[in-house]
Amino acid sequence: MKVLLISANTERFNMPAMPLGLACVAEAAKNAGHDVAMLDLMFEMDVSATINGLITEFQPQCIGISVRNIDDQHCAAPVFLLEKVQEVVAVCRNLTDAPIILGGAGYSMFPESALVYLDADFGIAGEGEIAFPSLLTGMENNDDLSLIPGLYTRGHRSQRPRTFCPDLDLLALPETDILSASLSRTNEPWIPVQTRRGCPLKCSYCSTASIEGAVLRKRSPEIIAGWLADWVKAGYANFFFVDNTFNSPPAYAKSICRQILDQELAMHWRCIVYPKNVDRELVELMAAAGCKQISLGFESGSAPMLRNLNKRFTLEDVRAASALFAEQGIERMGFLLLGGPGETRHSVEESLAFADSLELDALKLTAGIRIYPGTPLAKIAVQQGVISPRDNLLSPQFYLAEELSGWLLERLKQWQDSRPHVLF
Repeated sequence: MKVLLISANTERFNMPAMPLGLACVAEAAKNAGHDVAMLDLMFEMDVSATINGLITEFQPQCIGISVRNIDDQHCAAPVFLLEKVQEVVAVCRNLTDAPIILGGAGYSMFPESALVYLDADFGIAGEGEIAFPSLLTGMENNDDLSLIPGLYTRGHRSQRPRTFCPDLDLLALPETDILSASLSRTNEPWIPVQTRRGCPLKCSYCSTASIEGAVLRKRSPEIIAGWLADWVKAGYANFFFVDNTFNSPPAYAKSICRQILDQELAMHWRCIVYPKNVDRELVELMAAAGCKQISLGFESGSAPMLRNLNKRFTLEDVRAASALFAEQGIERMGFLLLGGPGETRHSVEESLAFADSLELDALKLTAGIRIYPGTPLAKIAVQQGVISPRDNLLSPQFYLAEELSGWLLERLKQWQDSRPHVLF
């Protein structure tokens, strides 16, 4: 079957995001014997003309569209990104009768409501490397599609819940050529690397478990290092480990670093670190293996708020981890997520003072927390009347502690003015 896969994301936020997830699905579809073309809309100036030209030339029998982000998570003036995806679907509809299948992290959080809003034919919630090729085979053979786990059709919810592959080594990583078109359009490409999926930490606001599951699953460090070696050989040097917590578990993170060192890979990289179980050996290995920047997601500098957010670390853990990375010359970008349940003006001031004390290289402030379905935060928001239990949350809704309304944004703007390293 001739399959066109489209990455609809055009939002760059901190950096242009390469469509790694869609590339993994493309690799799986290719390995299943299908003729696959992939289009990344990130750098396209005329989206409609680009899609028109490719569909006219390629004549796909099926179109997959990846939905990465629902909105920009900006509480004061949120931008609803699905409007642009809706336009992509409409362009495809006008050009071909090929069925349209949705997937991606954003779609997986809202499989029913996003399918209706975008007016697609099918949607796959969760990992697509197994479900998508199964759907293609089923369409070719006129099989009963309802048996495919995580598959949604218009007007019908999935009859079988999404499943997660227990062994990520069974899922092929994409060849370098699949992402080469995207990478050629940016001056300083950062190759995304995902070594593990799933998260058991259960932070009160986080949607990761609904996307990837709550069980941590890992690829073999040897396979990851071999894949990195292919990219380095192809001339790339910058990598971004997109794992939610690079250092979980610590022994696995150390194995990744040792593999990079053993293969003498000339690479620079950044990652996201959970501020617990960070020891000197790990940080030294990361530095030796080429780590140049970490995102330290501590979210609050108030001990009571850490408990409210269901964080498993202390302020002392954050301070110790930050100091270790500073000693090794690794840049530290911190994050404060302010306004959640129990937040007060006093706890906000505690967080700002704590962030100042860390002397970070950069700090990102977020006021108000996006509410995602199925999270503890969503339950609290319903109990407090912030949202309705009938709200599907596709349209962005935020939690902001009532006593901070009208004060928090102004306070953060004032605080930021004298701190050039702070982003808000």
